[in-house]
Amino acid sequence: MWTRRGVALAGVAALVGACVPSGGGAPTGGYRAADPAPRPVPNAGWDAWVQGFKGRAAGRGVSQATVDAAFRGAGFLPEVIEKDRNQTEFKRSLEDYLNIAASEERVSLGRQKFTQYRSTLAAIEARYGVEAHVVAAVWGLESFFGTRRGNVPVISALSTLAYEGRRGAFFEDQLVAALKILQAGDIGPAGMVGSWAGAMGHTQFIPTSYLAFAVDFTGDGRRDIWSEDPTDALASTAAYLQRSGWSTGLPWGMEVTLPSGFNPALLGRGNGKSASEWQGLGVRAASGGALAAGSIIAGGGPYFLLTQNFATILRYNNAQNYAIGVGHLSDRILGRGPVEAAFGPDAAGMTQADRQELQRRLTARGFDTEGSDGVIGARTRAAISAYEASLGLPVTGEPSLDLLRRLR
Repeated sequence: MWTRRGVALAGVAALVGACVPSGGGAPTGGYRAADPAPRPVPNAGWDAWVQGFKGRAAGRGVSQATVDAAFRGAGFLPEVIEKDRNQTEFKRSLEDYLNIAASEERVSLGRQKFTQYRSTLAAIEARYGVEAHVVAAVWGLESFFGTRRGNVPVISALSTLAYEGRRGAFFEDQLVAALKILQAGDIGPAGMVGSWAGAMGHTQFIPTSYLAFAVDFTGDGRRDIWSEDPTDALASTAAYLQRSGWSTGLPWGMEVTLPSGFNPALLGRGNGKSASEWQGLGVRAASGGALAAGSIIAGGGPYFLLTQNFATILRYNNAQNYAIGVGHLSDRILGRGPVEAAFGPDAAGMTQADRQELQRRLTARGFDTEGSDGVIGARTRAAISAYEASLGLPVTGEPSLDLLRRLR
């Protein structure tokens, strides 16, 4: 989770396996399970900072015993500083985002997990009123259904970031909250692991969000979001959404079709209307079902009607693509189909089919893109660069129709 305005917001660890804070839909979160945990290195500045921090922590209600236990095995993590300073700030198109968020692999695993935890999710839904498939979708985006929860020691990560100082006050607040979690006995220092930025567990709660929303659904006396059992994490996510204004029975939104001549001035999240008003304007649900009250946005090809529950998902992560991703993945988990309308060409004039063909042809030539989902990520750009270099062309790493024609 990340935070704005003091409200916890979730990251998206599993979208691309990246570990950067969210913003504008950029993915965040924990390491893949196979990635080794970063190792601390000696740093006199960090040592001095920790000594000063210990006094401040005591003034904020953390016992000396808790502080001593937490820092006994902690250390300075330069890898965390590197990741914080080298975040790639970009926004994926909604098409790319949904291709990742609701990939066939993620949908397939999501349906398996939904079946496996059906009774648990149903009990959580009964208590908090947040539909089971929505809770499961958050789980899927945050940690690929628990498979990418992160393995970075949280006390080391947060103290490193607080010491580094770029967002020192924020990370010191998170560090104090993490110590209070340890003090409450929900987890021990060795078990408190997560992303490089301190997001933890199956649904990537930052420590302040944990203190505000985490629940002990299993009744074992601990709010355990770290264990293999996702029950407390899923219930905590439902509690978060409930307290943020979730309305039971209301869809997050839906894909819609617009009539010919529809006034584009009616689009936008500030232009809400009732279901009957949209119906009267010729708007129809793409699936053929009933409309709901809300606003309509353009998605680069498809159109989406977004309800108040969409705004509640934004409280979890204030990125429009993320909230649409949660909603769409939740629909796919229930067995519904992909987005029906076609997305238009990208800035390079390429359709998804073009990008997929580019990836397939690069791989066939020996420049492996490691998949052909049509999403131009780091691996595809590296393959393009290598191919360009092999031909003596200027190395750009950028997809283009000219490059595709050359590959053909």
